Amino acid sequence: MNAIQKYFKYRQSLIDQYAKGDMTKREYLQRNYEAVIYGDIGPFHNMDTVEKALFNYQYYNALAKEMKTVSTTRDMDYELKRDYIEKSNYYYSKKDKATLTALRMLDFQGVEAYFIKIRSKYLKGKLFEIVIPEEGIILHSTSTLILKCLREEGVFHEESRKSIIDDYVNRRY
Repeated sequence: MNAIQKYFKYRQSLIDQYAKGDMTKREYLQRNYEAVIYGDIGPFHNMDTVEKALFNYQYYNALAKEMKTVSTTRDMDYELKRDYIEKSNYYYSKKDKATLTALRMLDFQGVEAYFIKIRSKYLKGKLFEIVIPEEGIILHSTSTLILKCLREEGVFHEESRKSIIDDYVNRRY
């Protein structure tokens, strides 16, 4: 088992603990963040496999969420708060690059995507889910470029659906 596979096995154990109620969403996000930051892999500059692209997705998603969380700290200087938000947006853009790389490597085969029903008014009509059932992959994005590509490839369904991981995406952290 290589380092990426070990990470994904560990991540699955975190997901299982979260699903059983043994940890909160915040605890899950913190442990996943620590696993990608303090692990001995990635991010990969050359995403030449789907596995590497998916690791980069997780890596940058964890960083983006952490920066966003830090930006909500009370009594933080406005400039510092803005810096954290900018870092979060930067990491989300790197995550989207990894998403598009993986989708292109898969040639959009076996992919389906749709907007998800979300409680957040800000994300309603923006956040979509990308599912590759045969691979057990669930990704999320708000990228207009990815949305355009999914539509062009004929794999985007225009109706909103309940997320496969609805409890997770609709729970605040």
